[in-house]
Amino acid sequence: MEVEYSGVSPGTPSKRLFLPRSCAMSASPRLHILLIEDNLAEARLLQEILKGSPKENFAFNHVQRLGDALTVLAQGEKFDIILLDLTLPDSQGLNSLPKLQSHPQNLPIIVLTHYQDEELALEAVRQGAQDYLVKRDVSLDILLRSLHYAIQRHCLARELAAENQILSASIKRQERELSEAKAANKLKSEFVSMLSHDFRNPLNTILLSAGLLEESGDRLSKGQQHNYFNMIRTAIKDLDELLSEVLLLGKTENGQLSCQFESLDLLYFCQDLMRLVNNAQRQPRPIHFHTQGNLQQGVWDAHLLRHIICNLLSNAIKYSPSPTPILFDVIAEGKTMIFRVTDQGIGIPPQAMAELFNPFFRADNVEGVTGTGLGLAIVQRCANIHGGEVTVESKEGEGSCFAVRLPILEIADNGDRFSP
Repeated sequence: MEVEYSGVSPGTPSKRLFLPRSCAMSASPRLHILLIEDNLAEARLLQEILKGSPKENFAFNHVQRLGDALTVLAQGEKFDIILLDLTLPDSQGLNSLPKLQSHPQNLPIIVLTHYQDEELALEAVRQGAQDYLVKRDVSLDILLRSLHYAIQRHCLARELAAENQILSASIKRQERELSEAKAANKLKSEFVSMLSHDFRNPLNTILLSAGLLEESGDRLSKGQQHNYFNMIRTAIKDLDELLSEVLLLGKTENGQLSCQFESLDLLYFCQDLMRLVNNAQRQPRPIHFHTQGNLQQGVWDAHLLRHIICNLLSNAIKYSPSPTPILFDVIAEGKTMIFRVTDQGIGIPPQAMAELFNPFFRADNVEGVTGTGLGLAIVQRCANIHGGEVTVESKEGEGSCFAVRLPILEIADNGDRFSP
């Protein structure tokens, strides 16, 4: 039942106090009230009290049960405030509040009761009601003031909540940016540290060898001269590889590296990389190579795959004693190609696992073994770009097993895209 009342006499200017659905003062045609009251006489009394207002217009929608109120709200009718009796046939006490507050309109609520109960009043406000009125004490001034301030407080609370959300989002964004900045500064610091050490060593070798050749070249035998030239070539090669790894890592971090797929004979490709890695070692290591399934299927990015395999094999050789062999398995399993490298080396401490794939990170047990800490970071990023993942199983002092799982992709009919 909806009843409209106007407290304005014909021809009398209307100056209204209420601003439905807004916290700013404006001229609204009426204040729309949802009155939930099972006592018809008391509902009529409240309407008659407000009818006496000289300045405000009101529209009432009166229901006698909480369920009826929820139905009216669900039908989409717009209200400015709810007057709620706490003794309803289908709901008692403050149990009605959460059900009304969960409605998307999020309306301010004034609680109505028969008795003065400070504890109940405080609990009602604590649970979100904007005010608490004892029915026998209600007068026009009290009711108008309660309606007015309930709407104002509710609007301000919503504005404050919205501002808090904005502030919270801003704080989270700043924290994320600060974290990213700290991570970037850490990377820069580690990069500078690597430059000062890993670049200096081969440069010192070049300078020393070149100086000896220049100053004592006529007194050196052909064999000695040849050794110094080889030291220079090796140092230059080390510098070139180091620069290539840094540049590759930079491209992966900036999203500048994409896949260039082509058909590969994985059997020949992997065998060639094993020879390449072993030739770069001072003491070549036996690599036991095993395959399973069809290695002639799919398309691959040879550049990314080369970095994945070479880094895994090089690490296995570097961090395991020279007599022990390296196991290298390539397995076609369904729509996945698995590249697995196993060693019997120093293994990885459990506490290092969380940072294992971070750039420049090196575990505490690698003292005496040279390295930049870039290899595994490059492996993981190349695998991710290729649509795959890297897993590791390791036990300190017994060895490690790294497995890279890459999807087997085929060229689609249009020649431009790839699908499993």
